[in-house]
Amino acid sequence: MNIKKISWMLITFLIVSSMLLAACQPKAVEPVEPAVEEPVAEAPAAEEAAPVEEAPPPVEVTFWHAYGTGSAEEVALGKVLEQAAVDMPQYKINVLQVPFNDIFNKYRTDVAAGGGPDMFIAPNDSLGDDARAGLIADITDLAAGKLDPYTPLSVEGMSVEGKLYGIPESLKAVVFWYNTDLLAEAPATTDELKALMEGGTPVSISYGCYHHWGFYGAFGGEIFDESWKVVAGEGIADAMTYLNDLYQISKANGWPKNDSDGLAPFSEGTVVAITNGNWAMGDYKNALGDKLAVAPLPSGPGGPSNPLLGVDGFYFNPNSQNMEAALEVALYLTGEFAQGVMMNEAGHVPANTGVEVTDPLMQGLLEAFSTGYVRPQVPELGLYWSNFCGTDQVFEVGTPAADWVATATENANK
Repeated sequence: MNIKKISWMLITFLIVSSMLLAACQPKAVEPVEPAVEEPVAEAPAAEEAAPVEEAPPPVEVTFWHAYGTGSAEEVALGKVLEQAAVDMPQYKINVLQVPFNDIFNKYRTDVAAGGGPDMFIAPNDSLGDDARAGLIADITDLAAGKLDPYTPLSVEGMSVEGKLYGIPESLKAVVFWYNTDLLAEAPATTDELKALMEGGTPVSISYGCYHHWGFYGAFGGEIFDESWKVVAGEGIADAMTYLNDLYQISKANGWPKNDSDGLAPFSEGTVVAITNGNWAMGDYKNALGDKLAVAPLPSGPGGPSNPLLGVDGFYFNPNSQNMEAALEVALYLTGEFAQGVMMNEAGHVPANTGVEVTDPLMQGLLEAFSTGYVRPQVPELGLYWSNFCGTDQVFEVGTPAADWVATATENANK
């Protein structure tokens, strides 16, 4: 092989080799600018839930009453208190029943020792004495502007010497209840009543210095003059003589002579009528239904009867640490709903004028009360209780009524 041919072959080999080597070289990579990351918006922080505040524990209000066990008054009050628990969850009402004969003494004893309930309900029998003794709180300022719905008469019954000592609940007085199946009409006069009883018609008269007060007015009698001096005279003696006549008829026939003994006979229809307060209306109505009717005590030669008109109300303990709460509870218990229940189911004549009165019995009570003698809150009233309640001297012993009245009047003025 000649040199020329070998050289050509070598050149060709080198060219091919260089081309193969070039093909095997990696391609140059163009620089790529790094991607710019967009800033990610931070999610707003979740708001922290507001802490749930726990409701404060209910304020406890202790409340005493003297309604009889199982009576219409106690049952009606129970219904009101059930609703109060729903309407006023901020208060817990602790209720204690105390027998009527014990409630005043227990309250006074406990208050004097620094205890007692926040409030209690009772007649204004001794409101004046308890207020003057500092046993009942003056709520004049606390209740200011809150008594517009109540009758002026009821507010007067809760007041002593111009200061307010209670929230009025209802009005009470003795009236003449009768069974219309057995007695078509109530006797309108004292003569008619006496003739009815003399004729053998059984009537349960409640004899006693509270229950028979209304007969004093029927004979023109007055216990006090305008200055609260005891001036019982001829009119009171005439009334007592008349009452003694009725008592002897009752005694001879074995008829009941007080409201307790008369409850069953009147409810069962063995007596046609009874004199008693409207606190017994619920029991009478449950027994007699539509046969029950009411009328004023009969008028007499001296004018209309004037039963002693009392006001039941809520009184407040000066030791109470929850006076404002107790007042709010009392206002609820004397509000339209509560008084409507007590009126319809227990015979309470409401002190709150917002209560609609449509029941003929309730309307009859209001008529009978229109001539009532508002129970005075003066110390001198005690002279009546201490000197004119020993009526057995007339009814049982036989002391002439005029002599007995004269002695009682003399003793009261010593």
